[in-house]
Amino acid sequence: MQIPLKVKGQTVEIVAGIDLGTTNSLCAWVHEGTAQVIADREGRRITPSVVNIDEQHHAVVGDEAQERALVSPEGHLTSIKRFMGRSLEDVYDEAKAAPYTVVAGTRTEQCSIRVYGKEYVPEELSAMILAEVKKRAERAVGGRLRRAVITVPAYFDDSQRQATRNAGRMAGIDVLRIINEPTAAALAYGLNHKKAGTFLVYDLGGGTFDVSVLKLTEGVFKVIATTGNTALGGDDFDRALVELISEGVQVEQKPQYRAALKIAAESAKKALSSQDATRVQMQLGDVVIDQTITRPAYEAAIAPLVHKTLASVEFVLDEAGLDPEDVNDVVCVGGSTRTPLVRQELERFFGKPPHTELNPDEVVALGAAIQASILTGDGTGDTVLLDVTPLSLGIETYGGGCTKLLWRNTPVPVRATEGFTTHVDDQTAVAIHVLQGEREMAADLRSLGRFVLRGIPPMKAGMPRVLVEFFIDADGLLKVTAKEMTSGTEASIDVQPTYGLTDEQVEDMIFESIEHAEEDMIAHIVADLKAEGESVIRYSRKAMAERADLVPPPLRVQIEAAIGGLEAAIASGEKEPIEAAMLVLNESTATVAETLMNEVLSVTVAGRSVGEVIGTEPRTRASDIQLG
Repeated sequence: MQIPLKVKGQTVEIVAGIDLGTTNSLCAWVHEGTAQVIADREGRRITPSVVNIDEQHHAVVGDEAQERALVSPEGHLTSIKRFMGRSLEDVYDEAKAAPYTVVAGTRTEQCSIRVYGKEYVPEELSAMILAEVKKRAERAVGGRLRRAVITVPAYFDDSQRQATRNAGRMAGIDVLRIINEPTAAALAYGLNHKKAGTFLVYDLGGGTFDVSVLKLTEGVFKVIATTGNTALGGDDFDRALVELISEGVQVEQKPQYRAALKIAAESAKKALSSQDATRVQMQLGDVVIDQTITRPAYEAAIAPLVHKTLASVEFVLDEAGLDPEDVNDVVCVGGSTRTPLVRQELERFFGKPPHTELNPDEVVALGAAIQASILTGDGTGDTVLLDVTPLSLGIETYGGGCTKLLWRNTPVPVRATEGFTTHVDDQTAVAIHVLQGEREMAADLRSLGRFVLRGIPPMKAGMPRVLVEFFIDADGLLKVTAKEMTSGTEASIDVQPTYGLTDEQVEDMIFESIEHAEEDMIAHIVADLKAEGESVIRYSRKAMAERADLVPPPLRVQIEAAIGGLEAAIASGEKEPIEAAMLVLNESTATVAETLMNEVLSVTVAGRSVGEVIGTEPRTRASDIQLG
């Protein structure tokens, strides 16, 4: 049991690292130079990530909630992390398998969990777990926990990270940073103290899996590739065991029976990590179960799940341009890596045993504590941590294409800016549509958010200078700002999607971008050409209408024919005909365009220095901003 450290008249300040897990949660801190998990007054180092709510909506958390699993099965909530920042559509399969009711939220577009007629959003429930972790740590140490680093799976998207941060705030915690679990594990193992190396972190927890490749060079710890599955973990091993336990019998689908089977499966899973077989005996109503589960039968049942994780390992190595022998060390993280089959398959794949020296349940919290200590100036060492953004980010441009500002696997924190302009005359607002994914066209990408920049002074198309900035902070959270440089008008959005990406969608985005790379690029080029062609047609007709004195009849006939040719080419949707027709129209209108440009310059340049005219400006495109 940990001895309280409070000194009379003083309050111990706890700067913690918290692993908010699917199955269990832990709190650690750096005390007297050593990272250590904080055990509560009963000596418990782990808080079960479980909430139990009764009919009066009184909630208990952790071990007390576990004890009420069979007393209040309808309000027994586990694996809450799987639903963080997700819509019901995103988690449809998990929702069907959950032993409680998951519904579409009425307060937000996130899914909610309905208990005895009341809806709870997942971050509310996670906040209860964090509050319990906080309370246990404060009582054990005799101090106050106000600040913490909280870990998330590397493949958590922006919505899931925002939900985690919100849960921390609801629990009364100032979240110093959201960091990826693999990065925390690498810190805990002290890999940052090596001079250089390439490391793979295999993190298989209760409900999530991710795998990351990290490279250490001269004190810079950089995640160079990451992938994973936020709906794969020990919970799925439990489901496989439930099927083995109930094989040959018909169990009524009552909440208390499902809860009892899950508890039995968890117990059997632990036993099979060290034994060749385990016997399960239980009675559910009139049904008596007496099954002996052997390790070979269990391993055969979970083999497809383990092989699925290895497919992700192969993928992430390919992304990093590495072979298995290029990896210096493999680190196991997460309680599910205790499964002998997992360790055997990793050793077979890499030709060497993975690191399992540290408690896989505790390693992430220890690493988070080290990072918290560094952030508050109490830690030692000068390691720089660079995580990455898992998918590319950009904005929709006129014609339906997407201009990428940040590419996937870009280290964060990061800032990127791009200059754009308007598409039509006197446009006083532009709509900024933020997109995520690897394809070229907006219709094939995931929408993250929209906002409108208003108050742009009326100007000719192509004259406004709109600077768009993407900023991803160290937590992996995105902020987008748009500013019109002439007037100084500005608008921004903290991108908080109302739902998250499923991992299958993430992988599909990447694979589809590779499979459709050539056709996507052509489609993007054609979309830009169509937009440019429409602009050329519009301005050609406008010029002929406004300055008829500059267009003699023979030239008018020639320009009208060229316009008709370009319209037909645009309708065909073919790249080469559009380019050729645009060239013909540009040549036909060259004399008119030159005269108009000279008139414009005589007005806009008057009284200005050469430096003012040719000074540095953001790069612009004639058709890049959508009409607001």
